[in-house]
Amino acid sequence: MIYLGADHAGWHLKEELKKYLKELGYEYEDLGNQELDSQDDYPDFAVAVAKKVAGTEHQGILVCATGLGMCLAANKVKGVRAAVAWDEFTALQSKEHNNVNILCLAGKVLDVETAKKIVRNWLETEFTGGQRHLRRLNKIKELE
Repeated sequence: MIYLGADHAGWHLKEELKKYLKELGYEYEDLGNQELDSQDDYPDFAVAVAKKVAGTEHQGILVCATGLGMCLAANKVKGVRAAVAWDEFTALQSKEHNNVNILCLAGKVLDVETAKKIVRNWLETEFTGGQRHLRRLNKIKELE
């Protein structure tokens, strides 16, 4: 399951990604915002998605203006490893090396086609594991 969340700055991109995920055959649940509302607050959606993802095999995708606010908020939830990806390479590295479980995207920076490439790359990439990456992730986990 992929959990989605976006504030008003990421709402349009989230709606496009829902269609794309369906086209790719992924199951998803939209945790909001359900309508375009400029008075919403990105931490509300980041935490909703993060709580569903933490401690599970599920993944999340969050979208705000830059991806940064969502990333900051989501990473406050224990068990979440969220990262912003602006291109296919950062998406790949976030999954291969950091086992990121929430992808954060910039709705005001990325065009739809680029975002689709990033999402697909991220979803299709596996964590490579290995002592080096596990050692580093364990150090991060100790901070929780």
